[in-house]
Amino acid sequence: MELSRLGHRMASLPPTFTTAQAREAGLSPRDLATLVSDAVVDELSHGVYRQTEAPETAHPDLLAVHARAPHAVICDESALALHELIDDIPSAVHIAVPRGSVRPAISYPPVVVAQYAVKNFTLNIEQYEAAAGEFVPVYDAARSVVDAMRHRHRIGQTLALAALGRYLRTSGPDGIGDLQQIARELNALSIIRPAIEAVLA
Repeated sequence: MELSRLGHRMASLPPTFTTAQAREAGLSPRDLATLVSDAVVDELSHGVYRQTEAPETAHPDLLAVHARAPHAVICDESALALHELIDDIPSAVHIAVPRGSVRPAISYPPVVVAQYAVKNFTLNIEQYEAAAGEFVPVYDAARSVVDAMRHRHRIGQTLALAALGRYLRTSGPDGIGDLQQIARELNALSIIRPAIEAVLA
């Protein structure tokens, strides 16, 4: 009877939800504890839950971080991995927030936070479907490659060049133009042009 009551209240919740959303649906902290112990929901992160009957996802960490920091954007190694531009599996979720904003304090899953200039923060954001009907913001492939080259001393020159090379092989005839356009907006043409020439040589 108890689970039936809780299940009725959960019907209004999305597959991945926060404690605040649960409270609005009439679920108390004790209710959430019951749902976790009965394996009706999983706790993905502090204050973030996912219904166990929700569609399967290979990206619970992305969903958890997005719920905790909805205005952050997936970037750097995490974005490169989503775009299949690197084979590495990042050990943390890499996110960007506008410079000057509050940095999200997330202990689990592991998170690496970068701060990007406000004027460039929203450039080339797209929505990645991390689970059926659930989307997280991520920088597109071209921006992710340019950012990798801009931050190559932080993420590693080998990784950045590997991502650039794979992008150039798979992006089609517009690939170089897209790279140069976003590089121009990020004042990184002096980095991208010689890198493209070196990779294509």
